Amino acid sequence: MHSRSAAALTRIEQGRTEVLPREELAAKLERSTRTGTPLRVKLGIDPSAPHLTLGNAVPLRKMRAFQDLGHTGVLVVGDFTRRIGDPSGRSATRPTISEEEIARNMASYEEQAFRILDRQRTEVRYNSEWLGKLTFADVIALASKYTVARMLERDDFAKRFAEERPITVLEFLYPLAQAYDSVAIRADVELGGQDQRFNLLAGREIQREYGQEPQVAVLVPILVGTDGVQKMSKSFNNYIAVQEAPKDMFGKVMSIPDEATGPYFDGLTNVREEGRESSPRERKRQLAWEVVKEFHSAEAADAAREEFDRVFVRHERPSEVRRVKIDRALVKPDGTIFVVDLLQASGLVTSRAEAKRLIAQGGVRVNDQPIRSADLDLPFRPPLLLQVGKRSFVEGV
Repeated sequence: MHSRSAAALTRIEQGRTEVLPREELAAKLERSTRTGTPLRVKLGIDPSAPHLTLGNAVPLRKMRAFQDLGHTGVLVVGDFTRRIGDPSGRSATRPTISEEEIARNMASYEEQAFRILDRQRTEVRYNSEWLGKLTFADVIALASKYTVARMLERDDFAKRFAEERPITVLEFLYPLAQAYDSVAIRADVELGGQDQRFNLLAGREIQREYGQEPQVAVLVPILVGTDGVQKMSKSFNNYIAVQEAPKDMFGKVMSIPDEATGPYFDGLTNVREEGRESSPRERKRQLAWEVVKEFHSAEAADAAREEFDRVFVRHERPSEVRRVKIDRALVKPDGTIFVVDLLQASGLVTSRAEAKRLIAQGGVRVNDQPIRSADLDLPFRPPLLLQVGKRSFVEGV
């Protein structure tokens, strides 16, 4: 294998990346080096939300690695499939969204994605371009190229079939539609999370059925969310946004479990194992600094680290706290205010029930004093520093 191609393969495999089949990617890289023809590297994206998470950033960074090696990234927007409601795999179908919503979301998505990708080496394609033109005869022909037995090899389908829970024909068509995307753009490589193994390998078979050389599947680590349990997802509200403010990004990375730092380092930074701090606490601080540097700057990372230390290590007041005017009608004649009213007026909670729950959990402080009861009347002597959880502060005035 040519030394340049071998170096490229080594770079692609960094960060616990799985390549299926490895020897085919090696051959594709070798041929690309020899002919000067870039590989076409596909990543399918869901246009249902305008925000990118750090979980989304992992395959985008892998695409950038391919681009830095001279290859072409192809973002395939699932606008056709999303408009008809993407099955969630949980016996439900997600609600449809309009073309206008898709356009708004994608404008925001592209703005964020191009903070990572090389715009000059990126194609953005919408799968309505080809799926919207298929006739019913075309769909039947596509469906004939894959068996039900192969579909039932997918973990969630197999489990639901064994439990005699419904699986719609529509759900079988989705992997085929995604596979046809690879045919339409003539993908050499497809990127995805490790949970997308079935769909990416199905793409190989469908390409072969249409007379194309099958794509190589490149599977990247899945990041656990801030809850430490579920994978990072906007649906679970456990995500860290690419556009998160530096201090919030630093704090949220510091909140992930120690055992999750490896995949974060692998997927979001260029720091290899030998360059990572040995103690769990310092390793996580290093990770948080590296992530903020990656999506903002080294200066922003320094400032975020100092702010974190100010609040959570030295237990000092944050350098900047949003000020909120408290409605004086809530203040009682004796100059006190009901703590639940105070929290709701501050905007730190969305309901009285949430305020009471957070107080019961020990998650509320006023002027750095823990609030033990939801039945308290507090002296109203503004400004009052209100804190909910570890990172949410407001100054009530």
